[in-house]
Amino acid sequence: MTDLQYHVDGELVPADAATVSVRDRGFMYGDAVFETLRAYGGDVFRWEAHAERLAGSAEAISLDHGLSDADLKHRVDETLAANDLDDAYVKLSVTRGVQPGKLTPSPDVDPTVVVQVNPLPRGGVDGEPLWDGPATLQTVKTRRVPDAALPSRAKTHNYLNGILARLELRVADADEAVMLDGDGHLTEGATSNLFFVDDGALCTSSLDGPVLPGITRAEVLDIARTEGIPIREGAFTPDDIRGAAEAFVTNTTWEIRPVETVDGIDVGGGPLTTLLRRLYDERVEAAHYGDMDAEPAGTDADSAGDA
Repeated sequence: MTDLQYHVDGELVPADAATVSVRDRGFMYGDAVFETLRAYGGDVFRWEAHAERLAGSAEAISLDHGLSDADLKHRVDETLAANDLDDAYVKLSVTRGVQPGKLTPSPDVDPTVVVQVNPLPRGGVDGEPLWDGPATLQTVKTRRVPDAALPSRAKTHNYLNGILARLELRVADADEAVMLDGDGHLTEGATSNLFFVDDGALCTSSLDGPVLPGITRAEVLDIARTEGIPIREGAFTPDDIRGAAEAFVTNTTWEIRPVETVDGIDVGGGPLTTLLRRLYDERVEAAHYGDMDAEPAGTDADSAGDA
């Protein structure tokens, strides 16, 4: 699709004409929050969880934009409809807007709101994954920014930490970075949450550390609880995931992507990863395509957030 339209400050405009001011604080300082969403069958998956996380991000950086969840959802829906998209990638951004060119933000906010979309294949039971194969992971030297410096729950336009991590992957030609905290414990990928299986338990880094509360992460944990799968959230080391029986990464667009290797060590997928992928697809199918007999289970809202 070449004639996409984006939503910029309440107006639908051609994608190649969509612009913001060079004095916008989102451009000048990364002073903005955003959500990556995925639409299935014409509607956003787990909108309420995404809206809650967006509000939490705004609160974390003291951005009082004054926009309701309903207003933001309307802009997303308008953009999907204008592009005649049922299945799509959606990025919703809210900046602090244009202000005088000084670091200290003004309390008076006229936010800039941008919705970008791109078509994706159908999801759910009959869908195809967006990735070409299992992921290869590489532990990087770039450390995750500590919460005391930048709250991990704030999903902001300042993504230099993840960019630096991804730049390190050029040498290893890996798909995703494994990022550690200052003490050498696992945190997350540059754009994903990390999971592995140890002694039958599903393991992932605790949100007590600098870990983004991913929406897909929350969904996977909710599925695991529903199925009675043991869960361990805690502090883990790179050796834990390197020696795991299975591993996978999650984010909104990848959903659940199996891991093939970590730092060149074979890990591979397995039965638990396969089960979780199937049950995730069934939830999407039931929620958005109406082809499943069972009603979709709810998500665990305590960690609403993507990576």
